[in-house]
Amino acid sequence: MTMGKRTQAAALEVRLLREGLIESRHIVQAVVCDERARVLSVAGNSETASFVRSALKPFQALAITTTGTLERYHLSDRDLAIITSSHKGTVEQVRQVFNILWRADIDPTTLQCPIPEGKSSPLEYNCSGKHAGMLAVCQQRHWPLTNYLERKHPVQQLILGKVAELLRMPAAEFISAHDDCGAPTYLMQLGQMASLYALLAASNNLDMERIVRAMTHHPALVAGDGEFDTELMRLCPGELLSKAGAEGVQCIARLGEGMGLAIKVMDGAKRAKYAVAIHLLQQMGWISPSVAESLSEKFMIFGKYKRLEVVGELSLL
Repeated sequence: MTMGKRTQAAALEVRLLREGLIESRHIVQAVVCDERARVLSVAGNSETASFVRSALKPFQALAITTTGTLERYHLSDRDLAIITSSHKGTVEQVRQVFNILWRADIDPTTLQCPIPEGKSSPLEYNCSGKHAGMLAVCQQRHWPLTNYLERKHPVQQLILGKVAELLRMPAAEFISAHDDCGAPTYLMQLGQMASLYALLAASNNLDMERIVRAMTHHPALVAGDGEFDTELMRLCPGELLSKAGAEGVQCIARLGEGMGLAIKVMDGAKRAKYAVAIHLLQQMGWISPSVAESLSEKFMIFGKYKRLEVVGELSLL
Protein backbone atom coordinates (compact mmCIF):
# COMPACT_ATOMS: atom_id res chain seq x y z
CA MET A 1 0.00 0.00 0.00
CA THR A 2 1.28 3.46 -0.88
CA MET A 3 1.90 5.62 2.17
CA GLY A 4 2.80 9.26 2.67
CA LYS A 5 5.83 10.31 4.69
CA ARG A 6 3.80 9.87 7.88
CA THR A 7 1.46 6.98 8.61
CA GLN A 8 0.27 8.08 12.03
CA ALA A 9 -1.07 10.99 14.06
CA ALA A 10 -2.85 11.43 17.38
CA ALA A 11 -5.58 8.86 17.96
CA LEU A 12 -9.18 9.75 18.74
CA GLU A 13 -10.74 9.37 22.15
CA VAL A 14 -14.38 8.59 22.83
CA ARG A 15 -15.64 9.54 26.26
CA LEU A 16 -18.77 8.33 27.98
CA LEU A 17 -20.10 11.23 30.00
CA ARG A 18 -22.51 10.75 32.88
CA GLU A 19 -24.10 14.13 33.58
CA GLY A 20 -21.02 15.74 32.04
CA LEU A 21 -18.42 13.75 34.00
CA ILE A 22 -16.13 11.23 32.30
CA GLU A 23 -16.97 7.65 33.25
CA SER A 24 -15.22 5.65 30.50
CA ARG A 25 -12.78 6.19 27.63
CA HIS A 26 -12.17 4.37 24.33
CA ILE A 27 -9.12 4.89 22.08
CA VAL A 28 -9.95 4.79 18.37
CA GLN A 29 -7.88 4.80 15.20
CA ALA A 30 -9.16 5.75 11.74
CA VAL A 31 -7.83 6.23 8.22
CA VAL A 32 -9.12 7.55 4.90
CA CYS A 33 -7.68 6.20 1.64
CA ASP A 34 -8.34 6.73 -2.03
CA GLU A 35 -8.78 4.09 -4.72
CA ARG A 36 -5.03 4.11 -5.41
CA ALA A 37 -4.43 3.07 -1.78
CA ARG A 38 -2.97 6.44 -0.83
CA VAL A 39 -3.53 7.46 2.78
CA LEU A 40 -5.27 10.83 2.72
CA SER A 41 -5.80 11.39 6.42
CA VAL A 42 -5.34 9.48 9.65
CA ALA A 43 -6.01 9.45 13.36
CA GLY A 44 -3.77 6.94 15.09
CA ASN A 45 -1.74 4.63 12.85
CA SER A 46 -2.86 3.58 9.37
CA GLU A 47 -0.72 0.44 9.68
CA THR A 48 -2.57 -0.84 12.74
CA ALA A 49 -3.70 -4.40 11.99
CA SER A 50 -7.02 -5.98 12.91
CA PHE A 51 -9.19 -8.77 11.62
CA VAL A 52 -11.59 -7.23 9.12
CA ARG A 53 -14.49 -9.41 10.33
CA SER A 54 -17.89 -8.72 8.70
CA ALA A 55 -16.60 -5.61 6.93
CA LEU A 56 -15.21 -8.15 4.44
CA LYS A 57 -18.68 -9.28 3.34
CA PRO A 58 -19.09 -6.96 0.31
CA PHE A 59 -15.86 -8.42 -1.06
CA GLN A 60 -16.74 -12.00 -0.22
CA ALA A 61 -19.83 -11.32 -2.33
CA LEU A 62 -17.56 -10.94 -5.38
CA ALA A 63 -17.61 -14.74 -5.50
CA ILE A 64 -21.29 -14.40 -6.39
CA THR A 65 -21.09 -11.54 -8.88
CA THR A 66 -18.06 -12.80 -10.82
CA THR A 67 -19.03 -16.43 -11.38
CA GLY A 68 -22.43 -16.20 -13.04
CA THR A 69 -24.13 -17.49 -9.88
CA LEU A 70 -26.61 -14.61 -9.79
CA GLU A 71 -27.70 -15.32 -13.33
CA ARG A 72 -27.68 -19.10 -12.97
CA TYR A 73 -30.14 -19.04 -10.06
CA HIS A 74 -31.99 -15.83 -11.00
CA LEU A 75 -30.93 -14.09 -7.79
CA SER A 76 -31.97 -10.47 -7.27
CA ASP A 77 -30.40 -7.40 -5.69
CA ARG A 78 -32.32 -8.28 -2.53
CA ASP A 79 -30.55 -11.64 -2.47
CA LEU A 80 -27.20 -9.93 -3.00
CA ALA A 81 -27.93 -7.47 -0.18
CA ILE A 82 -28.63 -10.26 2.30
CA ILE A 83 -25.43 -12.00 1.19
CA THR A 84 -23.47 -8.92 2.35
CA SER A 85 -25.46 -8.56 5.56
CA SER A 86 -25.01 -8.91 9.28
CA HIS A 87 -28.74 -9.21 9.80
CA LYS A 88 -30.98 -9.38 12.86
CA GLY A 89 -32.80 -12.57 11.95
CA THR A 90 -36.13 -10.94 11.18
CA VAL A 91 -38.74 -12.87 9.24
CA GLU A 92 -38.04 -10.78 6.12
CA GLN A 93 -34.30 -11.35 6.35
CA VAL A 94 -34.55 -15.08 7.06
CA ARG A 95 -36.92 -15.55 4.13
CA GLN A 96 -34.45 -13.81 1.85
CA VAL A 97 -31.67 -16.19 2.92
CA PHE A 98 -33.99 -19.15 2.38
CA ASN A 99 -34.81 -17.84 -1.11
CA ILE A 100 -31.14 -18.14 -2.13
CA LEU A 101 -30.92 -21.73 -0.93
CA TRP A 102 -34.28 -22.65 -2.48
CA ARG A 103 -33.32 -21.24 -5.87
CA ALA A 104 -29.98 -23.08 -5.80
CA ASP A 105 -31.67 -26.31 -4.63
CA ILE A 106 -29.70 -26.46 -1.38
CA ASP A 107 -31.16 -27.82 1.85
CA PRO A 108 -30.94 -25.25 4.70
CA THR A 109 -29.36 -27.91 6.92
CA THR A 110 -26.26 -27.56 4.74
CA LEU A 111 -25.54 -24.20 6.38
CA GLN A 112 -22.61 -24.51 8.78
CA CYS A 113 -23.05 -21.21 10.63
CA PRO A 114 -24.20 -21.54 14.26
CA ILE A 115 -27.77 -21.52 15.50
CA PRO A 116 -28.24 -18.34 17.56
CA GLU A 117 -29.02 -18.79 21.23
CA GLY A 118 -32.75 -19.13 21.73
CA LYS A 119 -33.38 -19.71 18.02
CA SER A 120 -34.13 -22.85 16.04
CA SER A 121 -32.27 -22.54 12.73
CA PRO A 122 -28.91 -21.39 11.33
CA LEU A 123 -30.98 -19.33 8.88
CA GLU A 124 -31.46 -16.90 11.77
CA TYR A 125 -27.72 -16.40 12.33
CA ASN A 126 -26.48 -12.95 11.32
CA CYS A 127 -24.03 -14.34 8.73
CA SER A 128 -26.42 -16.84 7.14
CA GLY A 129 -26.74 -14.75 3.95
CA LYS A 130 -23.01 -14.88 3.37
CA HIS A 131 -23.02 -18.65 3.93
CA ALA A 132 -25.95 -19.11 1.56
CA GLY A 133 -24.05 -17.15 -1.09
CA MET A 134 -20.96 -19.31 -0.67
CA LEU A 135 -23.06 -22.45 -0.99
CA ALA A 136 -24.77 -21.13 -4.12
CA VAL A 137 -21.36 -20.59 -5.74
CA CYS A 138 -20.35 -24.13 -4.75
CA GLN A 139 -23.54 -25.54 -6.27
CA GLN A 140 -23.06 -23.58 -9.47
CA ARG A 141 -19.41 -24.69 -9.79
CA HIS A 142 -20.08 -28.30 -8.68
CA TRP A 143 -17.79 -27.89 -5.68
CA PRO A 144 -18.32 -29.86 -2.45
CA LEU A 145 -20.91 -28.40 -0.08
CA THR A 146 -19.89 -30.25 3.05
CA ASN A 147 -16.57 -28.49 3.70
CA TYR A 148 -17.16 -25.05 2.16
CA LEU A 149 -15.71 -23.23 5.21
CA GLU A 150 -12.28 -24.83 4.98
CA ARG A 151 -9.55 -22.37 4.02
CA LYS A 152 -8.39 -24.57 1.14
CA HIS A 153 -11.89 -25.06 -0.29
CA PRO A 154 -12.21 -23.60 -3.81
CA VAL A 155 -14.84 -21.04 -2.77
CA GLN A 156 -12.62 -19.68 0.00
CA GLN A 157 -9.63 -19.61 -2.34
CA LEU A 158 -11.75 -17.76 -4.89
CA ILE A 159 -12.69 -15.12 -2.31
CA LEU A 160 -9.11 -14.75 -1.09
CA GLY A 161 -7.92 -14.37 -4.68
CA LYS A 162 -10.40 -11.55 -5.31
CA VAL A 163 -9.32 -9.68 -2.17
CA ALA A 164 -5.64 -10.23 -2.93
CA GLU A 165 -6.13 -8.90 -6.45
CA LEU A 166 -7.82 -5.75 -5.16
CA LEU A 167 -5.04 -5.11 -2.65
CA ARG A 168 -2.31 -6.08 -5.14
CA MET A 169 -0.60 -8.51 -2.83
CA PRO A 170 0.02 -12.26 -2.98
CA ALA A 171 -2.77 -14.37 -1.51
CA ALA A 172 -0.19 -16.44 0.37
CA GLU A 173 0.79 -13.40 2.45
CA PHE A 174 -2.62 -13.03 4.11
CA ILE A 175 -2.95 -14.11 7.73
CA SER A 176 -6.29 -15.80 8.32
CA ALA A 177 -8.36 -17.04 11.26
CA HIS A 178 -11.87 -18.36 11.63
CA ASP A 179 -14.60 -15.80 12.26
CA ASP A 180 -17.30 -16.65 14.81
CA CYS A 181 -19.48 -18.00 12.01
CA GLY A 182 -16.75 -20.43 10.93
CA ALA A 183 -15.72 -18.72 7.67
CA PRO A 184 -12.17 -17.41 7.19
CA THR A 185 -11.46 -13.79 8.04
CA TYR A 186 -8.23 -11.91 7.40
CA LEU A 187 -5.83 -9.70 9.31
CA MET A 188 -5.47 -6.34 7.53
CA GLN A 189 -3.99 -2.94 8.14
CA LEU A 190 -6.58 -0.19 8.59
CA GLY A 191 -5.24 1.43 5.44
CA GLN A 192 -5.96 -1.75 3.49
CA MET A 193 -9.54 -1.84 4.74
CA ALA A 194 -10.00 1.80 3.78
CA SER A 195 -8.53 1.23 0.32
CA LEU A 196 -10.90 -1.70 -0.28
CA TYR A 197 -13.86 0.55 0.46
CA ALA A 198 -12.36 3.28 -1.73
CA LEU A 199 -12.33 0.76 -4.59
CA LEU A 200 -15.94 -0.11 -3.80
CA ALA A 201 -16.76 3.61 -4.02
CA ALA A 202 -14.91 4.26 -7.26
CA SER A 203 -17.66 3.06 -9.66
CA ASN A 204 -15.19 1.57 -12.13
CA ASN A 205 -15.94 -2.14 -11.62
CA LEU A 206 -19.29 -3.58 -12.71
CA ASP A 207 -19.23 -6.44 -10.22
CA MET A 208 -18.62 -4.11 -7.29
CA GLU A 209 -21.14 -1.61 -8.65
CA ARG A 210 -23.82 -4.29 -8.46
CA ILE A 211 -22.90 -4.99 -4.83
CA VAL A 212 -23.07 -1.27 -4.06
CA ARG A 213 -26.47 -0.99 -5.73
CA ALA A 214 -27.85 -3.95 -3.81
CA MET A 215 -26.66 -2.66 -0.44
CA THR A 216 -27.73 0.95 -0.93
CA HIS A 217 -31.10 0.08 -2.47
CA HIS A 218 -31.93 -2.43 0.28
CA PRO A 219 -30.31 -1.08 3.46
CA ALA A 220 -32.87 -2.80 5.73
CA LEU A 221 -31.51 -6.17 4.61
CA VAL A 222 -27.87 -5.23 5.24
CA ALA A 223 -28.37 -4.80 9.01
CA GLY A 224 -31.90 -3.96 10.11
CA ASP A 225 -34.12 -1.20 11.40
CA GLY A 226 -32.36 0.82 14.08
CA GLU A 227 -28.90 -0.50 13.16
CA PHE A 228 -26.18 2.00 12.22
CA ASP A 229 -25.43 0.71 8.70
CA THR A 230 -29.10 0.69 7.74
CA GLU A 231 -29.87 4.09 9.23
CA LEU A 232 -26.81 5.80 7.69
CA MET A 233 -27.53 4.45 4.20
CA ARG A 234 -31.21 5.44 4.49
CA LEU A 235 -30.28 8.99 5.47
CA CYS A 236 -27.66 9.29 2.68
CA PRO A 237 -29.16 7.35 -0.25
CA GLY A 238 -26.65 6.72 -3.00
CA GLU A 239 -23.96 8.73 -1.21
CA LEU A 240 -22.52 6.41 1.42
CA LEU A 241 -22.15 2.66 1.85
CA SER A 242 -21.61 1.40 5.39
CA LYS A 243 -20.63 -2.00 6.77
CA ALA A 244 -19.80 -2.87 10.34
CA GLY A 245 -17.42 -5.54 11.57
CA ALA A 246 -17.20 -7.01 15.04
CA GLU A 247 -14.69 -5.88 17.68
CA GLY A 248 -14.91 -2.20 16.86
CA VAL A 249 -14.44 -2.28 13.08
CA GLN A 250 -16.47 0.06 10.86
CA CYS A 251 -15.93 0.81 7.16
CA ILE A 252 -17.66 3.44 5.00
CA ALA A 253 -17.37 4.19 1.27
CA ARG A 254 -17.91 7.67 -0.18
CA LEU A 255 -19.67 6.64 -3.37
CA GLY A 256 -18.64 8.16 -6.66
CA GLU A 257 -15.56 9.80 -5.14
CA GLY A 258 -13.31 6.79 -4.63
CA MET A 259 -12.68 7.29 -0.92
CA GLY A 260 -12.95 4.83 1.94
CA LEU A 261 -12.93 5.25 5.72
CA ALA A 262 -11.89 2.50 8.13
CA ILE A 263 -12.31 2.74 11.91
CA LYS A 264 -10.99 0.48 14.69
CA VAL A 265 -11.89 0.85 18.36
CA MET A 266 -8.96 -0.65 20.21
CA ASP A 267 -11.07 -2.23 22.98
CA GLY A 268 -13.71 -3.44 20.50
CA ALA A 269 -16.58 -1.28 21.80
CA LYS A 270 -19.46 -1.00 19.34
CA ARG A 271 -20.78 2.27 20.77
CA ALA A 272 -17.46 4.03 20.22
CA LYS A 273 -17.14 3.18 16.53
CA TYR A 274 -20.53 4.67 15.74
CA ALA A 275 -19.71 7.85 17.65
CA VAL A 276 -16.42 8.20 15.75
CA ALA A 277 -18.09 7.50 12.42
CA ILE A 278 -20.62 10.28 13.00
CA HIS A 279 -17.88 12.66 14.20
CA LEU A 280 -15.58 12.02 11.23
CA LEU A 281 -18.30 11.95 8.58
CA GLN A 282 -19.40 15.38 9.73
CA GLN A 283 -15.80 16.63 9.90
CA MET A 284 -15.17 15.55 6.31
CA GLY A 285 -18.48 16.90 5.05
CA TRP A 286 -19.72 13.47 4.04
CA ILE A 287 -22.95 14.03 6.01
CA SER A 288 -24.96 17.17 6.70
CA PRO A 289 -25.43 18.64 10.19
CA SER A 290 -29.04 17.45 10.18
CA VAL A 291 -28.00 13.87 9.39
CA ALA A 292 -25.31 14.05 12.06
CA GLU A 293 -27.89 15.25 14.58
CA SER A 294 -30.32 12.46 13.69
CA LEU A 295 -27.61 9.80 14.03
CA SER A 296 -26.27 11.30 17.25
CA GLU A 297 -29.70 11.07 18.85
CA LYS A 298 -29.78 7.35 18.06
CA PHE A 299 -26.18 6.33 18.68
CA MET A 300 -24.53 8.88 21.00
CA ILE A 301 -27.20 9.76 23.58
CA PHE A 302 -28.32 7.11 26.08
CA GLY A 303 -31.27 8.31 28.10
CA LYS A 304 -31.27 11.39 30.32
CA TYR A 305 -27.88 11.03 31.92
CA LYS A 306 -25.36 9.52 29.49
CA ARG A 307 -23.89 10.57 26.18
CA LEU A 308 -20.75 10.07 24.12
CA GLU A 309 -18.35 12.73 22.94
CA VAL A 310 -15.41 12.37 20.56
CA VAL A 311 -12.14 14.21 21.07
CA GLY A 312 -9.71 14.60 18.15
CA GLU A 313 -9.82 14.71 14.38
CA LEU A 314 -8.25 13.29 11.26
CA SER A 315 -4.86 14.70 10.31
CA LEU A 316 -4.01 15.30 6.67
CA LEU A 317 -0.86 13.61 5.38
